[in-house]
This record gives sequence, C-alpha cells and structure tokens, in this order.
Amino acid sequence: MAKRKKNLILFGVDSLWADHMSGYGYDRMTTPNIDKFATQGVLFEKNYSPHIPTTPAYANMLSGMDCFSTQVVALRHNAPSLTKDVTTLPEILRKEGYESICVGFGGNISSRGFDKYVEYPRAWGSWDDRPLRKAENLNDVTIPELERLASGQKPFFLFIRHMDPHAPYMPPPPYDTMFYSKDPCDPSKNSMDGVRNFKPFRDFHLSWMPPGISDADHVIAQYDGEVAYMDACIQRLLTRIDELGLADDTLVVLNGDHGETLADHDCYFDHHGIYDCTLHVPLIMRMPGKLPEGKRISGYTSHFDLVPTMLDLIGVKSKIKFDGRNMMPLVRGTRKTHESEYYITECTWMRKHGWRTPEWKLIVALEPDFHFKPEVELYNLIQDPDENVNLAKKEPEMVAMLRNRMEAWIAKREKETGKTNPMYTNLHWHRTKGYDGPFKSSEDAYNRMHIGSAAQAARLQAKGSAAKQTKKTKKTKKGKKAKRAKK
Repeated sequence: MAKRKKNLILFGVDSLWADHMSGYGYDRMTTPNIDKFATQGVLFEKNYSPHIPTTPAYANMLSGMDCFSTQVVALRHNAPSLTKDVTTLPEILRKEGYESICVGFGGNISSRGFDKYVEYPRAWGSWDDRPLRKAENLNDVTIPELERLASGQKPFFLFIRHMDPHAPYMPPPPYDTMFYSKDPCDPSKNSMDGVRNFKPFRDFHLSWMPPGISDADHVIAQYDGEVAYMDACIQRLLTRIDELGLADDTLVVLNGDHGETLADHDCYFDHHGIYDCTLHVPLIMRMPGKLPEGKRISGYTSHFDLVPTMLDLIGVKSKIKFDGRNMMPLVRGTRKTHESEYYITECTWMRKHGWRTPEWKLIVALEPDFHFKPEVELYNLIQDPDENVNLAKKEPEMVAMLRNRMEAWIAKREKETGKTNPMYTNLHWHRTKGYDGPFKSSEDAYNRMHIGSAAQAARLQAKGSAAKQTKKTKKTKKGKKAKRAKK
C-alpha cells in the first residue's frame, strides 16, 4: 500500500504585526503558545509581506507569485478571481489527491480551488457587541472539520483564516485588561485626538472604542489582548492536532497576511502605508522529521516563498515556475538569505509603491493621499527603524538611486511576465462612487473615502472579492471550480 502523503495546515492571520509577538522580541507576553510551537520548528525572523493589504497578500501566499504575475494589488480588486494563468495551492494539491478546506475566507479572489468553504460568525462588531469571540467561533467550526479530515483516507490541506488582530479590537476577558487596566478616558490624556480629527476613519474607530476614549495606549493594549486571546485559541487547535495523532504527518504553518499600523505614522489602527509595521509578518513552520526544532532563520523571506517551500516539505512536485523560492536552503544553512531588497506596494487607502533594502526604504506616491503625506519618503532603517524622519529632501542622490533600482525591477518583471505593472493600471482602486480614476488632490481623497461603522468596514473588505460571503457551507465536486460563498 502506498504511503499516505503529508497533510498541510496553514494558519493565515489577518493584521498580525510580528513585532507585537513575544517570540519576535515584544516585551509583552502576547504569544506564549505560539512561542512554544516555534520551539518545535523553524521561525523566520525577517519575513515580509511586499504587497499590501489582504487581497494581494493572500494572492501571493496561495500562489507563490508576485503582483506582476497575479495582477492583484488592491484591496477591492475588480475581478471575480485570479487570472487563469495563476494556479492556486488547493488547485495544485487537488491533482495530488488532496482534500482542501477553507475556513473563514470564502469568496476572496485567492480562495479559488478549495473543495469546501466554512465561515464563522461575528468577526465584526461595535462597542455594544463586545466582546467579540472571533477565535472561539473559528474553533467551533474548524475542530469538527479537522476531526473529519483526520478520519478520512485522503491527505488534506486545511487553511484557517484568523481575524482576531484585525480591528475592531474587542477581546473577551481576561484579555481585555491583561495589558491595561487604567482609565481609557483619562481627561489628562490626548493621544486619541488625531483619531477623533481624522474624518475618513473616526466614525468607524469610535464605534467600537470606549465612549470618550482619550488614551491610545488602551487601544494598543486591546490589539495585544486580541493577539494573546488568539494565541490561546490556536493552542486549542494545536492540542487537537496532537490528540488526533496528526502531528508527525502534518506540516503546520503560521503566517500573517500583513501587519498593523497602531499609533504609527498617523495611519490609526489599520494596515495601510508600506512602513515596516505593515510589512513585517510572522512565519513559523513545524514538521517533525523534516524541520529542525527551535531554529531561527535570520535571512530575508517573503510571501512568494511560502508555496514552493510547503510543497517541498509535503513531498509534492510541481512544474510551475514560481516567483518565490524554496526556503529550505536557508533552513539547512546552505544559503544565507533570499533577496534582501525588493519591490513593495500598497492599494488599501492610498496608492503607493517603493523599494526596501536592509538599510533604506523609499516610498513614492502614485497619486495624492488622504493623509496629505509628501510624494516621496525616504527612511534610513538602521538609524531610524521606526521610520519617523523623512530624509528625501536631504538625500536626493539616495532617492534617485533607489528609484532607479525600483524602475529597473519593474521593467524586468514587465518583460518577464508580458504584463504591465498593475500599480499603473489599477486606477480606480478605491472604488469610490462618482469619482473615476486617481484622486487629483489629497483633499479629494480625504473628503471621499470614509468608513462609517463596523458593518460598513466589513462590506468594504468584502469588496476584496467579487463574490459575497455566506455563513452556509458550500461544496464543490472534485475537479470543478469551487463556488464562491455568498453572504
């Protein structure tokens, strides 16, 4: 009898900034269970999400391709699915006899090819809805699927999409006071003034924050509480994996789609801008017998590298020429790093691109943004790791050099793919009614983009897929395109 192929479980966590995980050096103990999980496998210290936000990030994570290949760069991507010349991970695994289950991601353009989609309720809510038990709701639908898969005859791919670190941050007790138990409405504090004065976001944020909030540290503590709560719930799944006897035959991976801007860069508890708080995401892998225990990789890796690496570890060969590369040479020590400088993009609430090296970060606006930021930003990541001092005017030669590198890379990838850089073609990325194409001024952007409530925020993110979501489970027959869930 042929030996059963290895299983794959991928935790895809929305809005998880690696710097707020204790295993990545954060001073708050936010992820003790994930930290223990990392001691059983490999942690990649410098893993980055080059294309922000969720929609392009998952396109990269589930295809092994960059934005030139996927043509996806915007949150509200204007197409029902990835192009046919891009093959998704579940489509690859289907040909190898795998059953693929998707939890909490049905309808997204990158979720094509799963055999079954399962949704979980209440990932969004306002102040009166607190607390939100997102991860527990996820576990309630995931564990029965995990048990069913474990009892089956097929190898399986289980993709689990967590929403806990994503706003609104309203974790249940004791996580809501774990890192902050002071008065969030202290009249002597004023660090929330910027949020209150920023018209595009203030209605959304204030809808789920304590009425009269004045201290931004409280909100940051709620984000950390969400991470700690999710960490405990992930341990429940890891325990069940062990109880079902799956650990030795399963590659378990934890990855983030992008980070989070908290009180950073005036971006206010969201994930836009291509600062490192948004780019730096965790990547941890465990597979007994295939991966060493407790190893930390200091070389650079990215979302493109995920699919080719996972396929290698579970023993599946593909003829696809991925844009990313297998990370196992880094694990074995035969290679120090993948590319240490790379192209970065964002089409969430602003349309910008740039070039990141280990020392420098260049950000170039492709149209005026609603934060009224300068067209060009330059940061020295060694001297100014938090990216607070814009050196663009002081260092014009460095700006020119990095811009030349970026433009040379764009030209190279356009030639290789035969496709125009999607950052140049997604001109109505914001999908604002009555306004066609790029914003002509920052005032236009500021006055026309708005999140009014948690419900509206959910609808805006849902536009990242052309199909709508549903709470009902949808199935497809093997070999046929998976139906996108409808809400």
